[in-house]
Amino acid sequence: MPKLTYLGHAAFLLEGAGTALVIDPFLTGNPNAAKKPEDVKVDWIVLTHGHGDHLGDALEIAKANNATIIAPFELATYCGNKGVNAHPMHIGGSHEFPFGRVKLTIAHHGSAVVDGEQIIYTGNPCGVLITMEDKTFYHPGDTGLFYDMKLIGKMNPIDLAVLPIGDNFTMGIDDAVKATELLNPKKVVPMHYDTFDIIKADPEEFVRRVQEKGFEAQVLEYGGSLEF
Repeated sequence: MPKLTYLGHAAFLLEGAGTALVIDPFLTGNPNAAKKPEDVKVDWIVLTHGHGDHLGDALEIAKANNATIIAPFELATYCGNKGVNAHPMHIGGSHEFPFGRVKLTIAHHGSAVVDGEQIIYTGNPCGVLITMEDKTFYHPGDTGLFYDMKLIGKMNPIDLAVLPIGDNFTMGIDDAVKATELLNPKKVVPMHYDTFDIIKADPEEFVRRVQEKGFEAQVLEYGGSLEF
């Protein structure tokens, strides 16, 4: 049974099938980070886009663990040029890894590394479906609401989804509730809130409102885990 641990913001540790992977490991500079980069022991790193609060400590973690970064082609190329192992993918594509299947989905957002005054564009942002031990986990990355979430959930029955609720850069609570209805997951967990003042939101309100719609939902504390 896979185990998911919330590391804060949009970062999650996923363990199962004899391996461990981390998604969007923004830890340094994250006031709610549940781990330090040097404490993250993984074989794989999944990146949804190139913004600093998602790329985060990925390069450092990859080098320390000899881990492979899985990301959209342009972002994977950027990481590979920094001297780490990278597996490029793109939206709509899937690949069977030793731990299970990864498929990239659309996300309505941006993707760039900001280096001083230079902006290095890193292709399209994405969401990710990870199927491990016959369970499917959906991390949409940073995104606005889009109706194709209904198709994603219909074609890929989702056991556990995490959804951004912080508004301003992503969906707010209203849109995240509608996203839950479209995706129809067995369980949903809120993310991407409270890291900065501009994305403050009440995760308990989100949970209450999706429960009123008949869905199972849970707030994961920073460092908290659940099996699914």
